[in-house]
Amino acid sequence: MVCLVCTGGIGSGKSYVLRVISRLGIPSYIADNRAKELYYTDKELLGNLIELLGDDIAPGGVIRRDIMAAKIFPNPELLKRVNEIVHPRVLADFEAWKMARREDGSDIVVFESAIFFESPVFHHIADKVMVVTAPQELRIKRVIKRDGVSRELVKERMDRQCSDIERLQRADFVVYTDGKRAVLPQILQVLNQMKIKR
Repeated sequence: MVCLVCTGGIGSGKSYVLRVISRLGIPSYIADNRAKELYYTDKELLGNLIELLGDDIAPGGVIRRDIMAAKIFPNPELLKRVNEIVHPRVLADFEAWKMARREDGSDIVVFESAIFFESPVFHHIADKVMVVTAPQELRIKRVIKRDGVSRELVKERMDRQCSDIERLQRADFVVYTDGKRAVLPQILQVLNQMKIKR
């Protein structure tokens, strides 16, 4: 079984690419969504986060992601420490999920993470890395429309991620979601180059 990592900056079009991939019958693990689920289901993880960030992030024993985000995003050191707690749990969850997909007979899985390159704990799982990209101005407009946030906030989020240049330099494959090139043929070409038949 091979693991294709799908990554890209905020607003790059990863969600759309993953919808296309899922229609091809390829199982996809979305790291950010699974991490959010683990906040509610993994008591040890919750305990470690409360120990680091304080009881107020989980009133009544249920995590409040908005309170947690307000604490960690302005503080890069705290964000790093949270990632050091969360990412190994996500990795273990992915490995168990991947094993179940292997038993289902899948020959390929996709691991999606916006911060794959910034997270060394995940690097060893990738057989190939596919970067999803679009022009920065288009990405900004997408996020403003999707999240209802200011341009400044989008730029701030972008600045916290690695640059497009760095991502593209480290990619095995690139999928463009610029509205000019159809996405499906690009994905089929990636799968063909990986010798995955669809």
